[in-house]
Amino acid sequence: MESLKISVDVGENYNDPQKFVECAVIAERYGFDTVWFGDHFLPWFHGGNRSSYVWSVMPVALDRTKKIKVGPDVTSPIGGRFHPAIIAQASATLDNMYPGRFLLGVGSGEAINEARFFAAGWPAWSERIERLGEAVTLMRRMWEEPDYFDFDGKYFPMKSIFLYTRPKTRIPVYFSALGPKAAHLAGVYGDHLVTIGSPERCAEVIFPAFESAARKAGKDPNSCEKMVLLDVYFGSKEEGLKRVKETGEAGPADTAAFGILDPRMIEEIGHSVSDDKILSAKWFCPTPDDLIEAIESYVGRGATHIDVVTNSFPDKIQLVGEKVLPHFRQK
Repeated sequence: MESLKISVDVGENYNDPQKFVECAVIAERYGFDTVWFGDHFLPWFHGGNRSSYVWSVMPVALDRTKKIKVGPDVTSPIGGRFHPAIIAQASATLDNMYPGRFLLGVGSGEAINEARFFAAGWPAWSERIERLGEAVTLMRRMWEEPDYFDFDGKYFPMKSIFLYTRPKTRIPVYFSALGPKAAHLAGVYGDHLVTIGSPERCAEVIFPAFESAARKAGKDPNSCEKMVLLDVYFGSKEEGLKRVKETGEAGPADTAAFGILDPRMIEEIGHSVSDDKILSAKWFCPTPDDLIEAIESYVGRGATHIDVVTNSFPDKIQLVGEKVLPHFRQK
């Protein structure tokens, strides 16, 4: 259990930027490995009510802390909001200033954040994931090439590239994958895996696809983290189901939300989303012991990094830090 990493995910909703920085300070105080920040242009649902520019918040969080690692979970350098060369430069600058403390989480994106930035229309997932693989390849070369180079990409062709302000360490890329095809590509392009889903699906579908591809790509799967995001409701199932439906917070539990541009519409979906979909996306944990049990159900099936969603609420980080984290740190 010593190798298990436990992090907190403060998301993108509910509070102003300084509260997110406060959460990072508290997470470090309790000894969490990483604080992950959501990277959104708009909140997941209208009642989320906030969505700061995370690339302005993360460096402040890094500066106010000493050891804890920081990263976006996840950013989408697929050529809509962000060209990968800009994310490569931003990441290199952060690692130059805070060596070894910045982690880069990447994903294929949701319409709510990215679609407005594609003048030709929102690409299908097959194109977005291809863009993401190429983006990671370009970024890695920018971090590592010792001189000017040309990049002959399908989506991001570039001439005469050279990154002058270099990263001081090797920046790890956490590649988000919700299905086996994406998990395969995570093994090819990423250093580590980020996923969600039931313990059984992770163990039987996602982890094997990732590990097989990583092995074929010449990587040691045992050195690759398998990080699972736990979207936790700190209360009973009955209370929680009622609450997340009333607020519309359950909207993202419906996969249709990934193709919707308007958080008001996603919130509307959330009022009527089925219990089964909510239960497949969230963990309802009335007590710390319930959360410990949930974490252990993933660890027992091969997860090596657990990312607990506390959102930007210091009291929830404190609860997990005091009542849950010691159980795993003492083993």
